[in-house]
Amino acid sequence: MNIKTKLLLGIGIMAGMIILLVILSIVNLQILTATDPNSPAALPGLERALTWISVTGGVCILTGLLLLFWLPRSINRPINELTQGILEIANHNYEKRLMMANNEEFREVANSFNRMAERLAEYRASTLADILSAKQFLEAIVNSIHEPIIGLNKELEILFINNEALNVLNMKREDVIRNSAEELSLKNDLLRRLIRELVTPNEKKEPLKIYADNKESYFQASYIPINNLSPDPNDSQKLGDVILLKNITEFKELDSAKTTFISTISHELKTPISAIMMSLQLLEDSRIGALNDEQQQLSKSIKENSERLLNITGELLNMTQVEAGKLQLMPKITKPIELIEYAIKANQVQADKFNIQIEVEYPKTKIAKLFVDSEKIAWVLTNLLSNAIRYSKENGRVIIGAKQNGDVIELFVQDFGKGIDPRYHNSIFDRYFRVPGAKVQGSGLGLSISKDFVEAQNGKLTVESELGKGSKFIIFFKV
Repeated sequence: MNIKTKLLLGIGIMAGMIILLVILSIVNLQILTATDPNSPAALPGLERALTWISVTGGVCILTGLLLLFWLPRSINRPINELTQGILEIANHNYEKRLMMANNEEFREVANSFNRMAERLAEYRASTLADILSAKQFLEAIVNSIHEPIIGLNKELEILFINNEALNVLNMKREDVIRNSAEELSLKNDLLRRLIRELVTPNEKKEPLKIYADNKESYFQASYIPINNLSPDPNDSQKLGDVILLKNITEFKELDSAKTTFISTISHELKTPISAIMMSLQLLEDSRIGALNDEQQQLSKSIKENSERLLNITGELLNMTQVEAGKLQLMPKITKPIELIEYAIKANQVQADKFNIQIEVEYPKTKIAKLFVDSEKIAWVLTNLLSNAIRYSKENGRVIIGAKQNGDVIELFVQDFGKGIDPRYHNSIFDRYFRVPGAKVQGSGLGLSISKDFVEAQNGKLTVESELGKGSKFIIFFKV
């Protein structure tokens, strides 16, 4: 029975009862008007009429109450079922179905709802299968990577980890997945270091020394942020991070072998070079005999190249000390002006040769002293000043000086030569690197060793340079 029929039936019943009540009332009035109500013969008829009117009125009232209760419920029931079905679908219960075959108005709606629920159930089943398949595929890829890899979400919960990483961390998969890496790191030193460097990156990027597979191994950690692929760059959101540990044990061993080889060769070269220098000094002794002009030129060339070779071997030895971690520091209280004066004296002959004027910028007010290895910092300043002279034009000038800003002392060397392309500002501190197109010869080790010497004493070496405006190298020390 549809809603329209129900309404018509209810209205018809109520109308019929009201008409019947009206007819009885009219009949009662006619009886009353035709008979003397005070006569004994009229009383039975009057009582019957009142009884029928009372019964009919009661039935009308009862029928009205029944209709008032039944009609709204019969209309609201399918609407409530439809609403409840929509809520079930919203809660991902795609097995919900509506049974309204006897309701003409909602039968089509129920059939459409059921078809929609079936499609959603099929889609979820296929989507879940695809997701599970993709998940298994990604897990297989991650586990096939021979380098340890860890994936974390924004809350630093571990989402995935391969077998190599579990082996290195000495942990079990069931104890790791979906657990907080910060909480797990409280009982794992390696994981704690990885999380600490992820949260507060370390500029030095030192390799990790890990004991795994019954041997010492070295790993270089890489931290890769994972962002969503939103086309709007302003709507980009970070989803998490991936920590990748690259095994560099083989390269570390080769580097160590290289360092040992260079150290041995450099040390062995110093003896014959010293012998050449000694023989050259004896050859130039006037007591043995005077040299002609051509011999003097050859002697001068031999001396210059021997000195250059001796400087290179010295730089190589310094480099091997740094690489091997055998750099010995002997810090002492030193005045910055003493370091500057040492560098000037060491380079004065070279400056006079090219007619370069060395200017000193030093504050008239007293500045703090440094607690550093004066020999090594003097070597750094000497190397920087030597470079400044070599890259300056003849009859030019270079500046060496110091100043204090708060608790930081700066030692600087500035030239006004060609300058360095900004693209190479970081690369010039790499070993064996030389700026492309540079005409000045060198080993490419001086700046690298200088940076190592400075950083070993908690200092910092930087460069400020523009093409055509020269270069300024600055050493920073906190006091």
